[in-house]
Amino acid sequence: MKVSICTNRKILLECTLKNFDYQVDTYIGCEHYCYYCYALAQAETDWSKEIHIYKNIVNQLDKEINKITPQTIYMGYYTDPYQPCEAEYKQTQKVLKLFLEKGFSASILTKSDLVLRDIDILKKMNSTAVSVSVAFNDNLTRQLFERNTIDTEKRIKALKQLKEAGIKTGALVCPVIPYITDVVQLINMLEPYTDIIWIYGLGIKDRLGQNWLNIQKILNTQFSDLVKQIKSAIFSKEHVYWKQLRENLLELKSDRKLNLNIHL
Repeated sequence: MKVSICTNRKILLECTLKNFDYQVDTYIGCEHYCYYCYALAQAETDWSKEIHIYKNIVNQLDKEINKITPQTIYMGYYTDPYQPCEAEYKQTQKVLKLFLEKGFSASILTKSDLVLRDIDILKKMNSTAVSVSVAFNDNLTRQLFERNTIDTEKRIKALKQLKEAGIKTGALVCPVIPYITDVVQLINMLEPYTDIIWIYGLGIKDRLGQNWLNIQKILNTQFSDLVKQIKSAIFSKEHVYWKQLRENLLELKSDRKLNLNIHL
């Protein structure tokens, strides 16, 4: 993986997510290269070969956050803050140390257990939270769609350790791929170690976008018997698949008093 310095740009960006005013991505590009990722539409490089980092992320971000009041910053919107190169470059760890020093906290989304390295920093923050993203029930299927990520079981084990450390935890079941993702099974695996679970279906807006071209190739070669059903559901949120899944999840939420945030 080639890691190079990015062009000059802001690090602290406005966030469109509810409850967060700002977000920070510690890398430009993500070597996880999940084939379905919405961020591929704005990739500046081939993420399988090259990503970018900031020239001096601490000095620049320090100046930017000095202009706002201490608050919780979202991390993980466009790229994973704990992608493999973080073990060497430690951009996320540097940012967390800066946040702690300045009285900020972080809400992190990741697919990696490398976040465990920074538990001591996270425990000292106010209102910090860590969520993991999962989408696949078996790792052979996961490798088809996100081959550079770690096993689902390792992510759940990390959640367990974070929760035991007193850190607020959550999970993102996303993307739900129709007829492939077993949502209920994943909820059963995640629920003991999470305070909340968000559920999002796979959404494709551009049929010529890189993420759909990637997915279509996988479906045609690996799920040829289901490809027509999957495709019809992906491009129609009113499809019977989503209707039935919503009903099942709402019933599950009510019966078991689960904190599910359903977006299907």
